[in-house]
Amino acid sequence: MRNLLLIAICFTTLFSACVSYYEDGGESVQPIRTNDYEPVEYARADLDSSIQLLPAQEIVNSGKIYVINNFLFVNEERKGFHVFDNSDPRNPSKIKFIQVLGSSDLAVRNNMLYINQATDLIALQYDPLSDKIRLMKRIENAFPELLSPQGYYNRSHKDSLTIDWIEVK
Repeated sequence: MRNLLLIAICFTTLFSACVSYYEDGGESVQPIRTNDYEPVEYARADLDSSIQLLPAQEIVNSGKIYVINNFLFVNEERKGFHVFDNSDPRNPSKIKFIQVLGSSDLAVRNNMLYINQATDLIALQYDPLSDKIRLMKRIENAFPELLSPQGYYNRSHKDSLTIDWIEVK
């Protein structure tokens, strides 16, 4: 019995040393791993001006697709939304690209687009007839921080947000 207790203590000590941790404000968190992915950061002060209505673009890395009335919104992962006129579902035509860096999801209610922008929730009004977009509201830190594909946080930033992660080659 004594030997079993000694073996259990040894294994516990060995395995607790396998993952290193550091202290961050009194909370133990896993360290940043920079050898596989590195964060793409964007200054919080520049987020509002980064939201733009741009000419139509090619889809490179599509995400979710939304059908709203006669429009299709196709997410370009972490970049924004492609807008298509879907009046003729057999031949949707590209209209615009709504740039919202760090975005991955969209909801619509009462003609208001609700989009996540990294950790923030933003409300946009988009008027395709006047070809204008307007930021109506921003709720900061409504969502958790974007983790790397390996599940790590970016703890190196202060006045910026992680909007994506890129693989380090």
